[in-house]
Amino acid sequence: MGERDDEVCARACLTAVSGPGNTWLADLLAEHGAARVWAALASGQGPPETDSVDTEADPEARPAMERTWNRWRTRAERVDPDGLLGDSAELGVRFVAPGDAEWPGRLDGLDPGPYGLWVRGGGDLRNLCLRSVALVGARAATAYGEHVASEMAYTLGEHSVITVSGGAYGIDGAAHRAAHAIGATVAVLACGLDVDYPRGHAALFADVARRGALVSERPLGATPRAPDFLVRNRLIAGLTPGTVVVEAGRRSGALNTATHAASMDRAVMAVPGPVTSALSVGCHTLLRGHGALCVTSAEDVLEHLGDGAAPESSGPVRVEADLSPETERVLSAVPRAGAGTASIALECGGDLEGTMRALGVLAAAGLVERCTAGWRTPRV
Repeated sequence: MGERDDEVCARACLTAVSGPGNTWLADLLAEHGAARVWAALASGQGPPETDSVDTEADPEARPAMERTWNRWRTRAERVDPDGLLGDSAELGVRFVAPGDAEWPGRLDGLDPGPYGLWVRGGGDLRNLCLRSVALVGARAATAYGEHVASEMAYTLGEHSVITVSGGAYGIDGAAHRAAHAIGATVAVLACGLDVDYPRGHAALFADVARRGALVSERPLGATPRAPDFLVRNRLIAGLTPGTVVVEAGRRSGALNTATHAASMDRAVMAVPGPVTSALSVGCHTLLRGHGALCVTSAEDVLEHLGDGAAPESSGPVRVEADLSPETERVLSAVPRAGAGTASIALECGGDLEGTMRALGVLAAAGLVERCTAGWRTPRV
């Protein structure tokens, strides 16, 4: 294989040893390239040095990194590169890496960026996303929300705008089905593309793959874990120039997708709903305090995307995501002024390795960001 093939193969293998959104691994790839990182793992060597972690200022960081590296190295021993790519190809799943012709350029500024994407379907992912919009919302949607999502997705499809969503029940499913009825759609999943999750959408995913694309950062066989859904949301926002929240409760993951869209200076739009509906509280919050554009139809969405409109956001959209108790404790210990990983671990009463893992999840979810001091909550 040539250098390019080695790099792509290495990125595919890395999706099998680390969950998506790991900031340290993203830094290693940026500084050393995937081929070198994978070679070190596969040969049992230690990790390459990186400038992103100041181990002198944070002496406990190195042992935590070593434990993470050893865990990856154990997993790497079980990865067969040829088998990984070959088995995927047999199931119609291909691996798309940064720099490939099918790679969506909008993802290049994502932090942390994907190591690569597993794609299944007859559509070219980059071309599908060139003219697209994300439609997201509550899983336990109302009839009103599903009706709006269906009408919007179908009309957008009539104007050759591709709907991107997360494949979940409720708003996501309604949007995918309507978009598929008129053309193609893209579903971004939090599991391997041979795993139908939710199971009730197996037929829908098969339909999506015929003309559109199923996308995931995780390899075959990977079942979804709770943090993966938050990490997945940054892809939904990143693939499109704008995100529409159709219906969302106060703690809906759809608001997390809006957070990412706002952080990337993409248009954030929201559909108003009945003031008596708990499933419209999230949309009203976006409209009232976070500069979201009010949309009531596909024509409104087209108008905002067509003239390059972007919201004048009052700051990152902070939402109460469904986090594990450990991750919640880490988030509460991150000061606005910033602090190092060791200080945050001491404050929340956790171990350094668990704190690093939680910070990676929080960073991918847009709830913390890196700064000179280490980590801080996004400034409003």
